[in-house]
Amino acid sequence: MDDGTILKLIEKLSAEEQGLEESHHGQALTKVQTDRMKAMEIELDQCYDLLRQRRARRSAGLDPNQATVRSEGVVENYLQ
Repeated sequence: MDDGTILKLIEKLSAEEQGLEESHHGQALTKVQTDRMKAMEIELDQCYDLLRQRRARRSAGLDPNQATVRSEGVVENYLQ
């Protein structure tokens, strides 16, 4: 997946997330919606991580295509 594709996926997921949040302003999300929100957050974290990996590899003179999507367990446990 190239940088442009990753950025488009980030935009798509962010728009979906924002739409879900706005459609329930002042109301609780259903279990299905809460699960979808969590899945989107994880996928967004994975996309941002992959993009950072690609940029770091490129900066270091390495092949950005060798970057891989890291598991949920990895990206969700980063210290911020």
